[in-house]
Amino acid sequence: MSAERPINADVEPADPPAPKPERRRQPIPGALKAIAALVAIAIAFIVAAVVGAGGDSESEPAPGTAPAPAESEPSEAAATGSAEQLGYPAFATNNTTRVGGSAPASNAAAVALAVFPSTTPGQQPTAVTLVDEDDWAGAIAASVFMSAPVRAPVLVSNGAGLPEVTEEVLGVLDPQGGEATGGAGLIAVGDVAAPGGKAIRVKAGGGAASAGAVAALRDRLFDDDPAHIVIAPLDRPELAMPAAAWAARSGDPVLFAAGDELPKPTVAALQRHPDVPVYVLGPSSAISSQAVRAISKLGNEVHRASGEDPVANAIAFARYADGDFGWNVNDPGHGFVLARDDDPLTAAAAAPLSASGTWGPLLLTDDATDLPAPLREYFLDVKPGYTTNPTRAFYNHVWVIGDQEAIDVNQQAQVDELAELARIGGGG
Repeated sequence: MSAERPINADVEPADPPAPKPERRRQPIPGALKAIAALVAIAIAFIVAAVVGAGGDSESEPAPGTAPAPAESEPSEAAATGSAEQLGYPAFATNNTTRVGGSAPASNAAAVALAVFPSTTPGQQPTAVTLVDEDDWAGAIAASVFMSAPVRAPVLVSNGAGLPEVTEEVLGVLDPQGGEATGGAGLIAVGDVAAPGGKAIRVKAGGGAASAGAVAALRDRLFDDDPAHIVIAPLDRPELAMPAAAWAARSGDPVLFAAGDELPKPTVAALQRHPDVPVYVLGPSSAISSQAVRAISKLGNEVHRASGEDPVANAIAFARYADGDFGWNVNDPGHGFVLARDDDPLTAAAAAPLSASGTWGPLLLTDDATDLPAPLREYFLDVKPGYTTNPTRAFYNHVWVIGDQEAIDVNQQAQVDELAELARIGGGG
């Protein structure tokens, strides 16, 4: 084995690195300052980190900017306060970055800006997908539009209106439409507000009906058959969440089943693609063997990727591989997205991070403070290492989604330690 090759082994985490010198932040462009004022302070920092450029040096500091250091030696309490204002470690560590919204709408807005900074026309998305906050299944299915050729991030609507943060971020993203959408800049799933410009309307009745309608539009906009189809549990949204990340990454549609039942919209979508392999996400307690047999009778080859609980199910899907289907993340050098398992809409909000940057699967935690043991073991299993040259190693990076009520800084620190590149052996 090459001394420069990262080593995938269960090793004790390395000692934390020495603190790095403070970096000078660039001011936030004026258009984004308005958004920063509407969302949690961690989101202001992510906008600053991704977009930070331009602005008048005499202008007011952006929300969350640390004050100039005092001349006298700061007390421990003052140092802690300054760290919190800077956003470290709650915003970012060596190996993690937080999108710290308190609700899916603000998280979706921040993720969209992280992926599409929109300071130039070339950084803007051609389209944006609007989903209703009460239709989590339709939102997970609509994550498929983040895949090429559409590349539309999900934003959240509250029915007939738009949350202020969604309205503001739409103004910054300013989607103008493209060839794949026939010039439409908005894809509206269900009866949601779609202000200004040309929009494609998806008639969605919620749940499986929304997913079926999204799959039909996906066939039209993508102009080809899907390579695979994912069927997720309708009655267990926490088990369905990982499907959003895969749909965004792959362009595979997500449909739904519940127990023994195959809803009519799911059957109709499968009948359009009888030769496309189907992958059932979740255990037989959520989608039964009887439902799997019913899918097979429609002509589809069926496989299952599953774990018995949300944490194990997400890990199993991250590890899964069958030909060209699946993340197959069983070694170091990957991106990951980490969210709580109790808000399925967050999976759709975060999905663009799985289809850009460090492309990686969605993992779930079921606790705000402590990392679940199976997730700790998984992170150890894919922990990066090196013997002599860390600059030639592979690295892991984890996006943490939600504020500290969802995943607090203690758990983020645990994740950072597990993702840290570790020196292995005694090479000089």
